[in-house]
Amino acid sequence: MGRKMIISEEERKRKEAERKRLARARETPEEKEARLEKQRVRTKLAKQARAALLEQQLEKEGDYTSDEDVEVEQKVHRRHRHQSAHINDNFSVNDMEHVFGALRPFSAEDESDDEDTTPSGSGPYGERSMDAGQEGAAFQSRLVHNELSSEEQEAFPEIVTANNDIKNLYLKIRNRFLQLWLDNPKQELVYEAAKVALCRDGTGFQASSSLSMKTHLFLSRHGYINFGIFKRVHPVRQIQKVKVIVIGAGISGLAAARQLQSFGMEVTVLEARGRVGGRIATFHKDKYTADLGAMVVTGLGGNPITVLRKQLNMELISIKQTCTLYETDGKRVCRAKDILVEKEFNQLLESTSGISRDAMKREKWKNLSLGDALELVIKVQEKRLQRKVNEHWKTLSELYNKKKNLIVAQKQIQEKVEEVKNNLCDRNATTEAKNKMIERWRQLSQEFDRKEAEKRTLESNIRAKEEKEPSQIYLSRKDRQLLDWHFANLEFANATPLESLSLRHWNQDDAYEFTGIHLAVHNGYALVPTSYADSLDVRFHKAAKQIAYTDKGCKVVVQSVNDEDSSEVTMECDAVLCTIPLGVLKEEKGSKSYIEFNPPLPEWKRSAIKRLGYGNLNKVILCFEKSFWDDNNHLFGHIGSTTSSRGELFLFWTMYREPVVIALVAGKAANIMENVPDRVIVARTLQVLRGIFGAEAIAEPKYSTVTKWKSDPWSRGSYSYVAAHSSGEDYDVMALPVDPQGSSAKDVIKKGKPRLFFAGEHTMRNYPATVHGALLSGARESARIADFFIGKLAPADLSQL
Repeated sequence: MGRKMIISEEERKRKEAERKRLARARETPEEKEARLEKQRVRTKLAKQARAALLEQQLEKEGDYTSDEDVEVEQKVHRRHRHQSAHINDNFSVNDMEHVFGALRPFSAEDESDDEDTTPSGSGPYGERSMDAGQEGAAFQSRLVHNELSSEEQEAFPEIVTANNDIKNLYLKIRNRFLQLWLDNPKQELVYEAAKVALCRDGTGFQASSSLSMKTHLFLSRHGYINFGIFKRVHPVRQIQKVKVIVIGAGISGLAAARQLQSFGMEVTVLEARGRVGGRIATFHKDKYTADLGAMVVTGLGGNPITVLRKQLNMELISIKQTCTLYETDGKRVCRAKDILVEKEFNQLLESTSGISRDAMKREKWKNLSLGDALELVIKVQEKRLQRKVNEHWKTLSELYNKKKNLIVAQKQIQEKVEEVKNNLCDRNATTEAKNKMIERWRQLSQEFDRKEAEKRTLESNIRAKEEKEPSQIYLSRKDRQLLDWHFANLEFANATPLESLSLRHWNQDDAYEFTGIHLAVHNGYALVPTSYADSLDVRFHKAAKQIAYTDKGCKVVVQSVNDEDSSEVTMECDAVLCTIPLGVLKEEKGSKSYIEFNPPLPEWKRSAIKRLGYGNLNKVILCFEKSFWDDNNHLFGHIGSTTSSRGELFLFWTMYREPVVIALVAGKAANIMENVPDRVIVARTLQVLRGIFGAEAIAEPKYSTVTKWKSDPWSRGSYSYVAAHSSGEDYDVMALPVDPQGSSAKDVIKKGKPRLFFAGEHTMRNYPATVHGALLSGARESARIADFFIGKLAPADLSQL
């Protein structure tokens, strides 16, 4: 998991402005008002935070940072790429042309009115400094410092109806607790210590015991404080007679299990593999380290990974963004050409926003994919170019005809001059007649000169027109190959070919991106789930085959993966948290990883599983004795020879301490590669590298490994995406629990009695396809399970306030 891609800084700024432009183009009036209000709040927050920072000294980072890698201009974003998608016959170029009538070249100045409202006082990676103030603590916790979130409004109805003084008191308590936790996330923030800090802040807090206690409980239950790996002041005791089985030891399942265990519940985690982490997996051999799955930390500003970085020995390194591109034959791509083609790509992608708006009005475009739209835009551009070429030759033909007519006219004038000349030689002509003939000669000469001047002007225009002959083709073969490379980046970001992506909703989560540079984990991302699993009851090689849930509890039928002939075991519990990947939820009966639900999942849940997309991304890991690439860069790209193979080994990463190369395979190529032997894939990768750096420079790798995530029965792919028939709402549906009564999606939370819960990146609308999204989903579900089985937090006593 981890979906963003890397571009140059100037392109990053332009793409950021473009992203906002595209998002605004799709806004409803209500969404626009909500955005503007959020911007006003963030602007105010930024001003207050900056003022507060003048009075505080920022904590200096003491953690590991790469010597060369705290770069000011870190350029991380999605890069984009297009697939030559199949076009539905119902979509014609003529239907599309009106959509592009108002298009103009994109300019970054279009977004110049947008102030950067991210609070100042960032750490070296763009996260909020731990002691940057209470406003910064709220920001780092994904909250607005002077407003209640929807989650808080539901948990604190007594605050919602209270006066502003009490609301502000709650917000101050909440922000202070968050600040205390972020100041020292290596140790449990117990209520007694937090209350002491409140009392030191002023006498106004001394009468708020009930409110402050509930606030502490709320923040702990919902994973805002006391999460991750930290020293506990009070040992966890099993005080609740609640038993929960978690299916899957990925980061969402482990995070939830750890939280539930801290609530005093009995938790068992079932994992079909022989390791924890799921799609977080790290290759370790001798001195070499490389992440096989999740690899990039996509910004630390607001990211819970910021806390884990403090708690664990996570060696983060900022990813250097320079990405040199190489052609199919290994030659370096001209930088000017790369910029030109990428600019054209940006305009193509921008054009799809117009189609997206129009698609809502046309039934036949309702399920148009991003790939379909881009292909239509390209066809429109080709049609426009052909029209321009036709107009050019039509104009040139008209100019030549005008010149021809002028030559004819000049010849006629010359004939008239000859006639006048012969008449002047007539001895019988009178003086008066000769004078008239001389005047006529003068007039004809002047007319001839005017025609000659007009002819010279025409000839000049003809030469200018011939020198500016338009191209006969929209994209040359090499241009298309380069464009395809940019399209491959977008397929990498979404783990699927572009014709599978929803045109309207494919980037619905962009507004929630965290701030700060993107980083890699030098010592491997698997450090996180491995640390989370410590002290948990994880049963390895145990696959859930059936989950039965009733009003009285749940039963999980478990079978050993190592011995499928062994008898099945039935485990009983009060609730089941299902964190298996979306790809496994999509499995049909008869497959190795299929889970039977009894009763069957309700139709609204099954439909969401079917609609939401789940893609594939693979890697080739090569470990060498020494590096042969430029150590000053972490990336280089290779352009495919055809559109269909554009995602094959298109991007290479080289950011680990030891000489390790990671080659990415995206789009259609990722699925094709699943059926190719590893030795063939490694050989092909070496062929590409030797074509770039020379055969003599590259020896055989010491170690190699190839991922095939789609073939893995316990993942069936890499991460989710919004498919053409789907929307962001399906993530919300995936997050809902189900009950034995089959309550509707609307009623299951308010009126139902759920026993079966769901977590994972595919349940996070705002943060899908990311480690932090999976982590946060685990915190969300552990709080939800606690609310249903322990009980919601009692109202705070506000009578003394």
